Amino acid sequence: MIDRKIGDKPINFEVTIETTFHLPYFERKPCIYIKSWWQDQRRRLYNANVIDNIADKLAKGLNDVQEIIKTEKPILNETERRPGGTEPRMQESIGQQAKTMRTQVKKSTVRDKLKLTFNFCTGSDFWQMTVRKYLQYSFPSKDILFSSTDEERGKDCGKVKTLFLRIPGKKGFGPAGWTVQSKIEMYLWLGLNRQRRDYLSGLPNGFEENKLSKGPGLPTSPPISLTYMMKQMFQLRVHMYQARSLFAADSTGLSDPFARVFFSTQSQVTEVLPETLCPTWDQLLVFENVELFGEATELRDDPPIIVIELYDQDTVGKADFMGRTFAKPVVKMADEHYGPPRFPPQLEYYQIYRGNCTAGEMLAAFELLQIGPNGKADLPPIDGPSDMDRGPILPVPLGIRPVLSKYRIESALIPNYKKNPNFSTLVKWFEVDLPENELLHPPLNIRVVDCRAFGRYTLVGSHAVTTLRKFIYRPGDKQANNWNTNEEIVVVNAEPQQNFKKMDTVVKLDSCSDAVVKVEDDDKGKKKRKKGGEEVEEEGLDESMLDWWSKYFASIETLTEALRAQEAALSDTEDNNDSDLADGGTKKGKSRKKKSVVHDPFEKKKPKLDELKVYPKELESEFDNFEDWLHSFNLFRGKAGDDEEQNATDEDRIVGKFKGSMCMYKVTDDMSRDASFDSGMGMFQNIPHNDPVNVLVRVYVVRATDLHPADINGKADPYITIRLGKTEIKDKENYISKQLNPLFGKSFDIEATLPMDSTLTVSIYDWDLVGTDDLIGETKIDLENRFYSKHRATCGIGRSYAIHGYNVWRDPMKPTHILAKLCKDGKLDGPHYGPQGKVKVENRVFMGPTEIEDENGLKKQTDEHVALSVLNHWEQIPKAGCKLVPEHVETRPLLHPDKPGIEQGRIEMWVDLFPKDMTAPGPALDIAPRKPKKFELRVIIWNTDEVVLEDDDIFTGEKSSDIFVRGWLKGQQEDKQDTDVHYHSITGEGNFNWRFVYPFDYLMAEEKIVISKKESMFAWDETEYKIPPRLTCKCGTQTTSPLTTSWVRLSWT
Repeated sequence: MIDRKIGDKPINFEVTIETTFHLPYFERKPCIYIKSWWQDQRRRLYNANVIDNIADKLAKGLNDVQEIIKTEKPILNETERRPGGTEPRMQESIGQQAKTMRTQVKKSTVRDKLKLTFNFCTGSDFWQMTVRKYLQYSFPSKDILFSSTDEERGKDCGKVKTLFLRIPGKKGFGPAGWTVQSKIEMYLWLGLNRQRRDYLSGLPNGFEENKLSKGPGLPTSPPISLTYMMKQMFQLRVHMYQARSLFAADSTGLSDPFARVFFSTQSQVTEVLPETLCPTWDQLLVFENVELFGEATELRDDPPIIVIELYDQDTVGKADFMGRTFAKPVVKMADEHYGPPRFPPQLEYYQIYRGNCTAGEMLAAFELLQIGPNGKADLPPIDGPSDMDRGPILPVPLGIRPVLSKYRIESALIPNYKKNPNFSTLVKWFEVDLPENELLHPPLNIRVVDCRAFGRYTLVGSHAVTTLRKFIYRPGDKQANNWNTNEEIVVVNAEPQQNFKKMDTVVKLDSCSDAVVKVEDDDKGKKKRKKGGEEVEEEGLDESMLDWWSKYFASIETLTEALRAQEAALSDTEDNNDSDLADGGTKKGKSRKKKSVVHDPFEKKKPKLDELKVYPKELESEFDNFEDWLHSFNLFRGKAGDDEEQNATDEDRIVGKFKGSMCMYKVTDDMSRDASFDSGMGMFQNIPHNDPVNVLVRVYVVRATDLHPADINGKADPYITIRLGKTEIKDKENYISKQLNPLFGKSFDIEATLPMDSTLTVSIYDWDLVGTDDLIGETKIDLENRFYSKHRATCGIGRSYAIHGYNVWRDPMKPTHILAKLCKDGKLDGPHYGPQGKVKVENRVFMGPTEIEDENGLKKQTDEHVALSVLNHWEQIPKAGCKLVPEHVETRPLLHPDKPGIEQGRIEMWVDLFPKDMTAPGPALDIAPRKPKKFELRVIIWNTDEVVLEDDDIFTGEKSSDIFVRGWLKGQQEDKQDTDVHYHSITGEGNFNWRFVYPFDYLMAEEKIVISKKESMFAWDETEYKIPPRLTCKCGTQTTSPLTTSWVRLSWT
């Protein structure tokens, strides 16, 4: 806009074109030297350099491992596994460990750990270079310190280094100081005066020293300049192909990137590509007549570096800095042949940095060609496609640009977001030319656009899928799909009364084996076992005492024993290793004595119960986030932040999620199709329809552990809040007073519609009498991924089938119905039920019991046990098999939005999903905490003996005592009871025949006494405690303190 006050006055416009300048230091190089006297701290600096070199080598090795992981081929599917090959899970484990090590051990982290080691010897020895107080560069003196030992020499000593000057002061920090203000190529050396003969040893050869003329007998001084007599002419070719995952510099979440390349005294820029974070420039930049000084062989081995900076072009103002990377070109001398294996150079990825953070990757190639005596005629021609539309812009020539093949990518306007946010078309596809080398595939950009009136489009959010390797369709080997026609029999013998037996069967068969595996239950109703010569009687099961908590605590005990066994095995391994080191390998042949474990021969064995799977972490971590075909991509919008915690800033930019999947494959003419192949669905056969689905969500919350204190007394008053869509359930009236490990035992039913109500939030709040309640932590669950997953996460599969009792089947679909549906969806042959409890699916045959007992004890025939055996081993079924989610309890961390990444506790829960268009589920499982029962303990005090005599009779002088007995239950000290007093006992005996009566609340299953009382007179309500039952009795005298103390633990059989 132009100010109206100007009127008709002439208006002047000033246009500034950014240019770069250079100092004409061509063949004549100026030299500066400083002579000074310091304290001799070389040993400390040498030690610092040694540690620095160790950190550099470690970081280089980890980078090499990471590159190997990136370039590895994707892990084979189950149908592509080869005999004798590495197991996919082992490959995943190795890769995951290497990635974890790479994130934990970096060059920066190692230096931070060792910073205290040598910080005191380098903090004051900093050299600073200033150019007219505008630009500066600082570096520690240890980096340029000379030593005859390579490990002790500074990393920049005796080398021509490229230095980037920055603005001094506060202006030099942050994004404003990240851009290159000036670039200087310098040779630096710091050493003793007696080592001056080595100060020019690292310079490129071919120079003459220019010294000041001094009189005879005066010491020689370093030269004032160097004159290079050898000059080489080169042509630099920069092949800029593409970049990916760049910094979002605009408010839309996108950028208008272009690259600026600096080399020697020249610089060039690429074209500007609007609104993208993954630009494909496909541009060749040619730097003509580049003069480099020194011998040709040295320039070939160690060429100067190339600086590439990326900027975001803005309509108004200066371009915004997006990142920087460095590269070294491949050098070709005039007498070398331009051909394999070095030429033409291959495209490589270069990491882009913005400050201390990564800001994407750039795919490019660089070659430096020497111009021979015949001039440019000897240079290789630039062969490439001619693009008249791009004008003078040269594309990347053939031989360097990737070889393209035609790929088809399968992955639509939304009619009404509020009614149905799903796309109207399930599968869409398009064909595109992509490089045959998978590492060179460009990113896939996902953009969600809002269509508005009058043909306007507004960007809602975008996401860049940097790698497409996991979406590439790889047809399985024909021989691998040729399963053996011989039947592989898996025999599962289980007792008919499965509700009282633990079925723990793990069967693993190879795809081409003919093995017969029998998995039998080893306790077939045995009442006694011989152990150490004694018969141990097993405890019988009382069905009236068993409930869901019995199964839960049995599962917790199994998990604890497994963890203890792992720790014991690990400690034994460490002990053996330590003993081997201590023995020095001289006692390898001697056998070590194992620790003997003494068992109580009269100890009663606990009965085996049916158990569920207790996961110590989220269920998603066990099943790859349930992204077996439905993937989630976060949509970003807005300018990215400059904080080092890039993940925290990215969370603020998330505006939604895109859910779907992609499949990419080469288009060939001989692609085989089955008769049932639907061409409209492409490779996505048998995927469910994406119409809105009404479901019943049943949330079970068992307990919470290690909650963060929310009150000043170090406790909390937690209660549960459930949010799903517009529905919110607050269980505020049932808060648990002053507990950090509350036992909830609650279930909640919510009706929802997928995908509108797909995120379930379970929160734990702290109840406050005055003011608003405080959020302790929350966890979020994606229900849509669980609902559509092939792992069947809607309702867990139990280990056994029962129609009554504590282990009753809770899924509305019986095992036979589930098995029939899975076989139909996977187009499998079966199930075929046969005599003697056999069932066949494909070429697998399973066996199991065929009888089930009802509530009245009557037995009837059923195929449910056999079908359940197949479901528990569904991952062994060919072609369509996978692990199904078992009956479980998952442990999820509780997080607070204001404290990201810090756990505020953990919650144990599980979720069931039931479609409303199918059979209605039964009532919710009763997991309410067990209620204590009223008990009364009656203790008879009959007599005492050998009581110490403390009193002296004033007349006879005999020893005596006035004896009494006091008793109480632990936790109920206020209910102490005393007997009467037995006066003047001269033998230490006391006869009472006295009875104590203690009423208390007792949990029989947990063997705990429950006490509810207020902690103080100011407490609002009572706090519940669970303690072991313990009776304490003390015998004392009336005139002295108690003499003897004994306690008795209460137990019932």
